[in-house]
Amino acid sequence: MVLPIYVYGEPVLREETVPVDENTEGLQQLIDNMIETMHGADGVGLAAPQVGRRERLFVVDVTPFLQDMTPEEAAALPPQPMVCINPRIVAESDTTTNVEEGCLSIPDVREVVTRPERIHMRFRDREFNEQNVEIGSFLARVLQHEYDHLEGILFVDHLSAFRRRLLKRRLRDIARGHVEADYPLSTETPA
Repeated sequence: MVLPIYVYGEPVLREETVPVDENTEGLQQLIDNMIETMHGADGVGLAAPQVGRRERLFVVDVTPFLQDMTPEEAAALPPQPMVCINPRIVAESDTTTNVEEGCLSIPDVREVVTRPERIHMRFRDREFNEQNVEIGSFLARVLQHEYDHLEGILFVDHLSAFRRRLLKRRLRDIARGHVEADYPLSTETPA
C-alpha cells in the first residue's frame, strides 16, 4: 500500500525515532509499504518519519542510478532495496563531498549539501540480522540523508543561514500545505 508522505513542517519529521525491538508481521508490512511508497514516488530512500511513523527504520534503493556509478561502485553495492533497522553510523571519513540533494518531504527543493564521502554503518536488515557496511559514493550520501531523518534532521538543516533565508518563503509555503507532488502527500499530524 502506498502511504502518504509527510511534508516539511510536520512535527513527526523533527522527532527522534524509537528503536525497533522485534521483527513482527506489522514491521514487515510497514517495510513493504515503505518500499512501495518510495518506488511510487521515484525516490531512492524513505525513512519511517516521512510516512508518519516513529520506528527507527529506513529503506533505500539506488538501482535507478546504477548507470551513473563506476563498475567498482556498482559492484560494492549491497543487495537493493536495503532495509536498515536501528542503524548507527559508527565512523565517517574526514573527506567530504558537495552534492545536490532533494527530499520527498520537501518537494521541488534541491540544494548542495556537504557530507562525509564514506561511512561505516551498522544496522539490522529485514530479517533482523546484524549488518555492517563500509561504503562511499552515492549510497553513502543516501544512507546519511535517511539516517538524518531518524534524528529529526532534514537536509535543509545542513545549509548555511544565507541559503536557508533564501528558501524561507518556499519552506513556509510547504509547511502551510501549499505544495504539490506526483505522489500522495500528508500535511496532517499523525495520531
